[in-house]
Amino acid sequence: MADAPAIEIRSLYKIFGPHAHQHVAAVKDGMSKTELNHQTGHVLGLKDINIAMPGGSIQVIMGLSGSGKSTLIRHINRLIDPTAGEVLVGGVDVVKMGSDELREFRRHQTAMVFQKFALLPHRTVLDNTVYGLEIQGLPRATQVAAAMRWIERVGLKGFEGKYPNQLSGGMQQRVGLARALTNDAPILLMDEAFSALDPLIRMDMQSVLLDLQKEIRKTIVFITHDLDEALRLGDRIAILRDGEVIQQGTGQQIVLNPADDYIAKFVREVNRGRVVEVVSVMTPGGEAPKGAITLAPLDTLEQAARRLSESTVKTARVAGADGATLGTVKLEAIVAAMVKPVD
Repeated sequence: MADAPAIEIRSLYKIFGPHAHQHVAAVKDGMSKTELNHQTGHVLGLKDINIAMPGGSIQVIMGLSGSGKSTLIRHINRLIDPTAGEVLVGGVDVVKMGSDELREFRRHQTAMVFQKFALLPHRTVLDNTVYGLEIQGLPRATQVAAAMRWIERVGLKGFEGKYPNQLSGGMQQRVGLARALTNDAPILLMDEAFSALDPLIRMDMQSVLLDLQKEIRKTIVFITHDLDEALRLGDRIAILRDGEVIQQGTGQQIVLNPADDYIAKFVREVNRGRVVEVVSVMTPGGEAPKGAITLAPLDTLEQAARRLSESTVKTARVAGADGATLGTVKLEAIVAAMVKPVD
C-alpha cells in the first residue's frame, strides 16, 4: 500500500451559479449566504474552508443537511470544481491537475464509499469488488487475489458469488468497503457511508472500519450528520454549518470546549465517558496509595471507571509511556466528570 498522504484544504470557496467567480470577492467581504442568494441568485456552498488532515488518520466532516459536507468531500477528488482555493494532496494541488493527471489521481489515489452502496446489480460480490482493478487493466488473477483478501477481511467469505439483491444492507455496504480497499488507494472518501444502515449494523460497520484502520492506516475522510458516530470514528472532527467550519479539533476538545451555542447543543447529550480522557481530570503529581492500579493518560473515563470499580483501591496512578507518574485520579472525580462538563 502506498504511503497515506496528508490532505490540506486552503481558503476553499464554492459558489453555485453561472457567474460564480464574480461574487467571490463579495463573499470574502462578508456577504451572507442569504444575501448572495437574494441579490444574485447564486448559492454559497462553501466559505473559506481551511482544514489540515494528517496522513493515515480519520478526519470526520460533520454537519446537518445543507451544511456543505458532501460538497466538501467531492472537492478532494474534484468531482466538484472549487470557485476559489486549493486542495493539496501530498503537497500537490488537485485543482491545478489536467484531465489526464486527474484521471490517474482518481484511479490510483482515491476510492469512495457511498451512502446508497452504488453496487452494480448485474455483478456478483466478487465482480463488484474487482471493478476498480478492471478499470486499471490489471490481470484477472491479480484482481481476484486482491478482491478475495478484502472480501474475507470484511466478513463476506463465501458470499463472493452472490448478487447485491441477495444481500442485506449491511452486507452490501461491506461489499462497497471491500471494493474501495481492493483498489488500494491511500485515500478513502466515505460519504454518509453507514447512515442508511440500521443502528446495530451501523455500529458493527464502525467497528469493522476502526479495526481495519489499525492495519491499513489510510487517510480517511468520513462524512456524517451523527455526532456519536463522529466521536467514535474521528481522530479529528470539523463541524460545518451553512458552508463554514464552525469548530474543528479532537472529539474531546469539541466536547469540553464547544465554540458556540450551536456546538454546545450538539454535545449536550454526548456520553462523555467514551470521549473525555483521564488526563483531563487527574490531579498532577502526588503519590497513589499502595495497591493502586495504573491508568494511561489517554484512557477514557469509561475505561478508567470500569477498572477502578473492580479495584479495592479507588484512587489510580496515571503514568506515561515511560512509566513515570503523571498524577493521580479518584473514582469519584471520574464519575463526576462523566455526568457534567469538566471545568
